[in-house]
Amino acid sequence: MSATRNKINIGISVQIIQKQDQYTGKLTTGIVKRILTSSNSHPYGIKVELENGKIGRVQNII
Repeated sequence: MSATRNKINIGISVQIIQKQDQYTGKLTTGIVKRILTSSNSHPYGIKVELENGKIGRVQNII
């Protein structure tokens, strides 16, 4: 179960999975800059943009 949108805030540290890494499962760590998913939950995780510009779905909150 992925985190819901209300648990994700700008400035927190998270691990995301980027689109190109879905099959490998490679996680990217970073700080949330923007929350891109408008609904409170999503089956594959809330989509965010990190401060380094990478976009992916949140897998873990660190």
